[in-house]
Amino acid sequence: MAARKRRGRRDIERDYPTKQFVSKLRRLANCLENGSRFRIQVAGERVSIPASARISIEHERGSSQEEIEIQLKWPLDD
Repeated sequence: MAARKRRGRRDIERDYPTKQFVSKLRRLANCLENGSRFRIQVAGERVSIPASARISIEHERGSSQEEIEIQLKWPLDD
């Protein structure tokens, strides 16, 4: 198996039009149901999420806004 190129740290937040976001969520849901890898491109970088990724939902409330984050986390291959 070929070694993966090591990538630097990254912290990107990207806004999507509703229709495009819904399409991505549907693809994610299908992959989760099928136990398959989910592939997505975010701000020009392709990301491949394994079926074993941990899924969590975070809710934050401040004085002027609320936020829901759907997170998928997985260990990086060395």
